Amino acid sequence: MSNDLQLNDPYPMEQQDVAEFEFSDKSVRRGFIRKVYAVLTCQLVVTFGIVAVFVLVPEVKSFAYYNPALFWSAFGITFAMVILLGCCGNFRRKTPYNYIALLVFTLCEGYLLGCVGATYDPRTVLIAVGATIVVTVALTLFAFQTKWDFTLMGGMLYTFLIMLLVFGIMAGIFRSDILNILYACLGALLFSFYIVFDTQIMLGGDHKLAISPEEYIFAALNLYLDVVNLFIYLLAIFGGSRN
Repeated sequence: MSNDLQLNDPYPMEQQDVAEFEFSDKSVRRGFIRKVYAVLTCQLVVTFGIVAVFVLVPEVKSFAYYNPALFWSAFGITFAMVILLGCCGNFRRKTPYNYIALLVFTLCEGYLLGCVGATYDPRTVLIAVGATIVVTVALTLFAFQTKWDFTLMGGMLYTFLIMLLVFGIMAGIFRSDILNILYACLGALLFSFYIVFDTQIMLGGDHKLAISPEEYIFAALNLYLDVVNLFIYLLAIFGGSRN
């Protein structure tokens, strides 16, 4: 009797297995999203905290000005950490080394942004930080609820990034305030799209592309770079595109 039931009625068991798998997958994805935003929030708090120290404490600003070697050292370490975390998949999935590398990267990036922010008026920096937070939150909410799949735009966004790089070189050569402002506006627009793109890749689900739940460090790094670049371009816009 039990054997006949087991042989003749297998489909309900398959449905149950599929339902349990989908529930488990969604639970893993939600935990992954929470972890990514926890890491990202800590990164942004540390970064903007360092920027605030540079902007509000004249002694720190003077120290950075008279010690340019620290700026270039931080720049080199930042570049090395991006390559390490972006290209070495086994390393960025290995705890606690991935967190240590991400912390070093965040501190160096905070120092670089602090040096940049110190050249602007404190009020301008505060406005840029506020605008960055508002835009980031709004775009994140949009990415969560929209039915448009922005993960299909990866190739197009990469093409626009190369074009923006070339345009930035031209703006630097010809030295025009109008070109600088236009360059900053285009940069802010591009990285606004990147925030939506990287957010939807993290969400998974019905989107064309999705990132593995094991890659929470990589996902946080991508979103952090998007937010930081958005802040830099907004700072240039509000600061009148000063160098």
